Amino acid sequence: MTQSIGKKRNLLKYGWTGVLIAVFILLIATFFYLDRRNELSGIIRAWGLWGVVFAIFLMAALCMTPMPSEGLVVLFLKIYGIYEGVLIAWLGSIVSAVAIFIIVRVYGQTLMKRVISPERFKTVDDWVQGKGALGLFVARLLPIPAFAVNYIAGAMPSMKLGTYLWTAAVSIIPYYIGTALVFLGVAQETWIWLALGSAALILFWSTGYLLTKRGNKT
Repeated sequence: MTQSIGKKRNLLKYGWTGVLIAVFILLIATFFYLDRRNELSGIIRAWGLWGVVFAIFLMAALCMTPMPSEGLVVLFLKIYGIYEGVLIAWLGSIVSAVAIFIIVRVYGQTLMKRVISPERFKTVDDWVQGKGALGLFVARLLPIPAFAVNYIAGAMPSMKLGTYLWTAAVSIIPYYIGTALVFLGVAQETWIWLALGSAALILFWSTGYLLTKRGNKT
């Protein structure tokens, strides 16, 4: 009976997550359609520093949830360009990591257990316990959502903020660069950027997959 209730709750949770993702994708697609002539992008850029700050905190809020942030990254690339767009997305991810660290330290294991599955916790915990800071960096390359790794790492009593932050800051860079190159290739119809970006993303995902296989064998 308990297992049946648990399965229903999981289905309901994943169902709502799927609906939110679909709505988010629809909103992003709508923005791109309405911004064909860059009019909306121009309006947002005219907000100046306030627009940038809002974008950073919007990214931070999204990165604290199971919602994929790729759509928002592409949106920033469209509005602010490659360099500023990547920087804004990166800063937002760092802000989210700090916020999660503080939240988990305040509310402890109770909150973490509600949002993270035991399997994911064990995977990250095994890497961190085995190899410390390097293990956490490797764990961030695994095919596990960044928000989940942040919650797990933040909940570890021995985790230091410095280690937690530098691994979060560095591990996400290759993914954002790959995403930016793919966007650049599509936007400018330049196959070389598209090929490089695709190769970078494939390498990123393949590394995570191989590390997962290696972790399962040890």
